[in-house]
Amino acid sequence: MIISTTGHVAGHRTVRTLGLVRGNTIRARHVGRDLKAFGRSIVGGEVAEYTKLLAEAREQALDRMVAEAGELGANAIVGTRFATSMVMSGGAELLAFGTAVVIEPEAESGP
Repeated sequence: MIISTTGHVAGHRTVRTLGLVRGNTIRARHVGRDLKAFGRSIVGGEVAEYTKLLAEAREQALDRMVAEAGELGANAIVGTRFATSMVMSGGAELLAFGTAVVIEPEAESGP
């Protein structure tokens, strides 16, 4: 599955648009991670525990979006975007969404 943040895939043409696809996950913070993150907030630097948590959430949301597109018969997703929102104290939703399409390589023109 080709995933693009642009509205098209270079070297391909869209032959069918199948519609909106999305994948989401809601993740809550972990007390152990919060304690480590609090320590890092005092001394400064990257809060690696939260970076890892968000990376895992992003991958899960992408996987779910790709699965939905596959069920529709798509071989690509264009216009992919991410959104986050807080749904409860200590919990956030990560949403991946885009347009499922069927693409095919553009015919090469001769010299």
